[in-house]
Amino acid sequence: MIAKKLSPKGRSVRVTFDLPADVATAAATVVGSFNDWDANRHPMKLDSARGVWTRSISFKPGAKVEFRYLVDGHRWHNDEDADSYIGTPFFSENSVLEL
Repeated sequence: MIAKKLSPKGRSVRVTFDLPADVATAAATVVGSFNDWDANRHPMKLDSARGVWTRSISFKPGAKVEFRYLVDGHRWHNDEDADSYIGTPFFSENSVLEL
């Protein structure tokens, strides 16, 4: 699930990424065009009470970002709540958010 919230002054959009807890056994991270696909920059935390891996990141309004989840350090996972998907040169698709 993806939740978007515009700041009161409209200067940023806070996006909360939630991934079902059963998708990953040890770790999950949000990687994408906004962090140069660096798997170390935005690790997700397990919220066992809600049953999700979660991470919030702020973006500028109007941004368009590609992203995926890296699960357990070796599996890629897209978000079914993404605004759209775009093909990659690696014969896969990235999730896309339009803010």
